[in-house]
Amino acid sequence: MENVNIDPWVAEILRCPVSGATLVPGTGPNGEPELHSTAEKDPLAYPVRDGIPVLLEHDARAL
Repeated sequence: MENVNIDPWVAEILRCPVSGATLVPGTGPNGEPELHSTAEKDPLAYPVRDGIPVLLEHDARAL
């Protein structure tokens, strides 16, 4: 994943815990790395803190 330092094999299996959609690298409003859900309805962005994706719904923000 581009701006998120995650092993490729791990990136392939990560999914949005809410929708089950795949996650792609992204950047948050303040330039911090995120993982963005590819869900068609109500996609979410998950923060990456200290290189670790935080895949918790209450920490996610709407895209």
